[in-house]
Amino acid sequence: MWKKGSLLLIAATLLMMVFTGCAKKQGADQPPAPANPDVILATTTSTQDSGLLDVLIPAFEKKTGYKVKTVAVGSGQALAMGEKGEADVLLAHAPDAEKKVVAAGAAINRRLVMHNDFVVVGTPDDSAKIKGKGAKDALVAIANSKSIFVSRGDNSGTHQLEKKLWTKAAIKPAAPWYQEAGAGMGQTLGIANEKKGYTITDRATYLAQKKNFSLDILVEGDPILLNIYHVMEVNPDKFPKVNKEGAKAFADFIMSPEAQEIITNFGKDKYGQPLFFADAGKSDQDFGL
Repeated sequence: MWKKGSLLLIAATLLMMVFTGCAKKQGADQPPAPANPDVILATTTSTQDSGLLDVLIPAFEKKTGYKVKTVAVGSGQALAMGEKGEADVLLAHAPDAEKKVVAAGAAINRRLVMHNDFVVVGTPDDSAKIKGKGAKDALVAIANSKSIFVSRGDNSGTHQLEKKLWTKAAIKPAAPWYQEAGAGMGQTLGIANEKKGYTITDRATYLAQKKNFSLDILVEGDPILLNIYHVMEVNPDKFPKVNKEGAKAFADFIMSPEAQEIITNFGKDKYGQPLFFADAGKSDQDFGL
């Protein structure tokens, strides 16, 4: 007969084997820790305000072991961080400005990630009667009626698009009807709502925060309102202190089938439509840029 002590010893041995096996399995699921795990991502506020980064970044961190510090500002400020070597990787939606940063040698490997579009929003009464107009004609109507227009005023991708539209309309907007928020997209929408005015926003942020205000989409579908996002790595040859491996890992991940699927499906369940359209493998030429 087995002695009680022997049975206890066997039971303890079996339990140890089970726990050891579980620990090994859990360890196998974890990626090896990167030598430099911290990655600074400078990006536009729309990727954060829409909630997209809340899904993408945890997936990246789990897959790679990197930890991302996100600095969400306007695209202009994000690109400026890249020009100073203050970030490792950039995600922006200001194509003309991005090309200049790459040409200056501050960023490399600029790749097209995704797109959505800009829309002009305003209160349902639509005092300037812009509903259904093209983007340029809508701004002309807003200026002629001196209706309140709230600009982000922060050199973001949205602000750069807005300035391009005013130029096309041959109008120099001015106070008191033209007001600059100097803020991110979510805050600018809030100010436009409070002042019962108009503003230009990316569709993703609008849909994600629509419940917070009473603004309707009044102008959409104009080709000039296309909103394209690119990822770029800050050039390690120019800025040796940047996290070269971490930047490449993030850029490669966001272009991967896994991340592109996340982008494709993001928003469908909550808003009945995707907030972004994945574009890995496409180029600026595909969009006439």
